[in-house]
Amino acid sequence: MIVIERAEPGDAGEILTVQRAAYVGEAQLYGDPFIPPLVESAAQIRKAVETATVLVARDTGRIVGAIRGRLSGTTCMVGRLVVAPDVQGRGLGGTLLTALHDEVVSALAFDLFTGHLSEGNLRLYRRHGYRETRRERMSDHLTLVHMRRQL
Repeated sequence: MIVIERAEPGDAGEILTVQRAAYVGEAQLYGDPFIPPLVESAAQIRKAVETATVLVARDTGRIVGAIRGRLSGTTCMVGRLVVAPDVQGRGLGGTLLTALHDEVVSALAFDLFTGHLSEGNLRLYRRHGYRETRRERMSDHLTLVHMRRQL
C-alpha cells in the first residue's frame, strides 16, 4: 500500500536516487545527460525539504515517488515530480500531483513546466487541469512548455 506524506530531511538521499532513475529517460529523450534533476545533490534536495513542500510516496517504507511545491505569493511552483521506473504507469504521478494540490491550500494557481517532447508528462498535466500558457525555447533540442492550473 502506498502512503503519501511530507518528506523529512533524512529522505534526501533516497529521493535523489528515485529522481535520477526517473530522469534518465528524459535525459535520453533530449540528448542531455546534464539536465538539472540529474546533477542536483542530496544537500540541495535536503534544503528543498526544509524550505518547501516536498511530498513522498512510500511503498512499504521505500520511497517510490516525490513532488515539490514552493509557494510564491498565491502561486505554487510545482517541480521534480518523480516516480521510480518500476512503478510508473500506475497513476502514482497523478496521485502525487493531487496530494500537492490538497496540501498547498493557500495557492490559487499551480505552475509548472516540462519539455516539449515529454508527451506522457503533458498528458498527465492536462488530465489534472493544467493548460499551456507559453513555450520557451531553451536550445535547438529543448523547448519548455509552461503550464498552469488555475483554481
